[in-house]
Order: sequence, then C-alpha cells, then structure tokens
Amino acid sequence: IPSGKHVFDVLCKQLVIEHRLIPPRHPQTNGMVERFNGRISEVVNQTRFGSRAELESTLRNYLKIYNHNIPQRALDNATPIQAMKKWQEKKPELFVKRVYNQAGLDR
Repeated sequence: IPSGKHVFDVLCKQLVIEHRLIPPRHPQTNGMVERFNGRISEVVNQTRFGSRAELESTLRNYLKIYNHNIPQRALDNATPIQAMKKWQEKKPELFVKRVYNQAGLDR
C-alpha cells in the first residue's frame, strides 16, 4: 500500500488518481507494465519530435491505438477498453465515469 507521503503519492491524491502497487510475488502484472513501457520507449526513441506538443500528440495517439485496437493476451485477447467496459458492467460501483468503447470519448 502506498504510504501517501512520497511526492508521487501526493500528486496522485491532488489529481484524484488511485495509486496502486502490484501484489508481492506477482511477476505477471509487472511484466504487463514493463511490456507497455517498452512499447512506449520504442515509439519515443524512434521518433524525433519538433516540440513537446508533438510528443504529447504522438503519445496520446499511441494510447488510443493501444487501448482500443491492440488485444492483450492477459485480458483474454480483449483490448484494454473492452476489458474495462466488461469490468464496469460487473462492478459499476468501482467506476466514477462511464467507459465508452469509442476512441476519443474515454478521457
């Protein structure tokens, strides 16, 4: 459980973001995060950006593609948005906003 005292925890609280840590001895979760971070690193390292706005736009577009178009084996070959929508149908009390399966609406 995050301590709440670290700078990152404080920022998450200010932005109303729930900071979760992976469960101990659960390398599958860490592997998924590392794979995603590796893909982002590839995109960033293979592109020369003219500005911060260009970098932000590229990352935003990649995130849309990843969330809406790339099925994940860990999610039973569903995209992250499909999996979240299914999860929301089962546990609506865990969500503040409605999950839409349309690129651009899930902000």
